[in-house]
Amino acid sequence: MKRKEFITSSCKACMLMTAGYFLPKLTGCSPAAYSVFKTDIVDKKISIPLSMFDQSAVQFVRPKGWYFDIAVQKNADNTYQALLLQCTHQENQLTPNGKNGYQCSLHGSQFDMVGNVRKGPAEKPLERYYTSIENNNLVIQIPKAPI
Repeated sequence: MKRKEFITSSCKACMLMTAGYFLPKLTGCSPAAYSVFKTDIVDKKISIPLSMFDQSAVQFVRPKGWYFDIAVQKNADNTYQALLLQCTHQENQLTPNGKNGYQCSLHGSQFDMVGNVRKGPAEKPLERYYTSIENNNLVIQIPKAPI
């Protein structure tokens, strides 16, 4: 094999290995693999129809102007929980990890479905928002916008 052919094939092999390593880590850059309900905040409240939970117990909401989603889950006892999908380690956006919870693509922190840390480097649980039901709508109290 000639020197030029060796260098060319070596470079191609390095590029393929590098792409194989980094492509799975770029999931945070791809479009969301889940649907997001976009809505406004009115008087520090978000209102979403309870009918959204007819097909799935977990819904994702993004207030207009926010970078982070809110995961809203209907529990077996017909209560609801709302979690801000912002990593408590360095404020990166979290993505759903199937039915296992949420993960951070930046440093690998993982949270369970109720927002508790399963794997660091994050040490604090996810921020939770108070929820209530009014007129067939779930109301999420938003005390302040995230960073």
